Amino acid sequence: MTAKASPHFSAESHIAAPARAPQWFRSRLAASLLALLLCLPLFAVIWVALSPTENPWPHLLDTVLPKYLKNTFTLGLGVCLLAGTIGLSCAWLLTYYDFPGRRFFSWALLLPFAMPAYIMAYAYTDFLEFSGPVQSLVRELGGWQSPREYWFPEIRSLGGAIAMFSLVLYPYVLLTTRAGLQGLSDNLVLAGRSLGAKPWQVLTRILLPALRPSLAVGLTLVLMETLNDYGTVSYFAVPTLTYGLYDAWLSMGNVGGAAQIALVLVSISLLVVLIEWLSRNRGLRNAVNIKGSRISASRLDGGRSFFVIAYFSLIIILGFLIPTGILVNYVWHYFDLNWSDQFFRYAGHSITLAVLTVTVLALMATMMAYMQRLAGSDRNILIRLAMLGYGVPGTVMAIGVLVPLGAFDNFVDARFRDWFDVSTGLLLSGTIVALVYAYACRFFTVSYGSVESSLLQITPSMDQAARTLGYGPTETLLRVHLPLLSPALLSSSLIVFVDVIKELPATLMLRPFDYETLATHVYQYASDEQIHACALSALFIVIVGMIPAIWLNRFSKT
Repeated sequence: MTAKASPHFSAESHIAAPARAPQWFRSRLAASLLALLLCLPLFAVIWVALSPTENPWPHLLDTVLPKYLKNTFTLGLGVCLLAGTIGLSCAWLLTYYDFPGRRFFSWALLLPFAMPAYIMAYAYTDFLEFSGPVQSLVRELGGWQSPREYWFPEIRSLGGAIAMFSLVLYPYVLLTTRAGLQGLSDNLVLAGRSLGAKPWQVLTRILLPALRPSLAVGLTLVLMETLNDYGTVSYFAVPTLTYGLYDAWLSMGNVGGAAQIALVLVSISLLVVLIEWLSRNRGLRNAVNIKGSRISASRLDGGRSFFVIAYFSLIIILGFLIPTGILVNYVWHYFDLNWSDQFFRYAGHSITLAVLTVTVLALMATMMAYMQRLAGSDRNILIRLAMLGYGVPGTVMAIGVLVPLGAFDNFVDARFRDWFDVSTGLLLSGTIVALVYAYACRFFTVSYGSVESSLLQITPSMDQAARTLGYGPTETLLRVHLPLLSPALLSSSLIVFVDVIKELPATLMLRPFDYETLATHVYQYASDEQIHACALSALFIVIVGMIPAIWLNRFSKT
């Protein structure tokens, strides 16, 4: 009986072996093709920048590019310093000190995360300008009539832009450094205290070097969001690379020049990602991960407690309450003007685009991560390149999307003219397909990273058990993996949904004719100094943005 069984199993393994190679090949090929589709805009930008019809690079280098680079560098450095200081100090105080209201501030400090920088810029400009309530009060108290009689800081300036970005982006640093502090060994703090180090010395000499990876991640996200912004810098008249790209393409009609500026932006983004990766790896090698007993948070009383509460309150007031209050005030006084068919139409457009993008990315991320699992490898260079899209500004992604889509439209139109003497026009360019494609390329990292990390936590024995029950790969995914992946899909889809609602640069450049979203509606009216007429749209964006801010707090320890 044993002799008969052996040839049976040998023959079965001989028959099954060739089938594994096609399964592996098909899975890897399908994942690579989808990743290539997401990388195509980045490749298109590089190709157009290196082979433009007219080469404006010498002119850009001699005229505007140095100013763009200087402003971009100054803005990025200023935001990183200010947002990093606010985020790090808040994380340190929340982790190591106990005071009245600590639980409240642990989530309230995330509320500015819901406020897009361009909306805050519009609100504060209206609040602090010459005819606004603040300067009106200053003139009344001082008895002045003309702005020449007193000094008041100019909000529409480079310094004002740094303040706006820092107040809305510091939660990135707060979240990453707080998670890093909670993952560090408490023995580090105890050793510092036993050697007589003061609290600020423990922070600067012990915790900061160990927090390098967490700080690098948080500051990278801050810098990427700063580079992506167009609404704030254009409204404040701060000519950055993003501003120059938009101006070169839409104002001057110079696609080659826009692509070359985009290539500079992409190079900066890749350099930032590389520095973050090197810093993170070095920090991980040097970090001390031995866990000791959990030390209790030091109780703050009296003046020190009051100072911390006042500090946190000031951040929340400046970063959330004042701009939100301005919007609520405008909605209240101009409700009939805001509550219109326009608002519902634009909200419908924004929600439709967000739902489509979430659906596309959830399907793509799940399929690609599962195909990589079937292929037995997670080292796909095209997927890793596609994940760089999150660091590419929306204006760059818009150019990258229009180049291949425009080439496809022109090719199809030319063939139909030759064959049928019929013009097909624009099939994909100038449609919501282009918008969803750009969003998918830009936010793919959020969906794929979440699904991939969750899928790696599912033991391969579950796949083997499903196979023994007769499930094929598709049925295994649907009946075994998807229920386990649902929390990751839900959280990533929520973040992508809000990102699409808030996205302005790519939407401005790719939206179809007469197709406005809430973000573009706010931009158009606020640019014309009519923020009161779009206050409800801006407030809706802020309310939607509060959802992930509250959601993220569920995953952070108090």
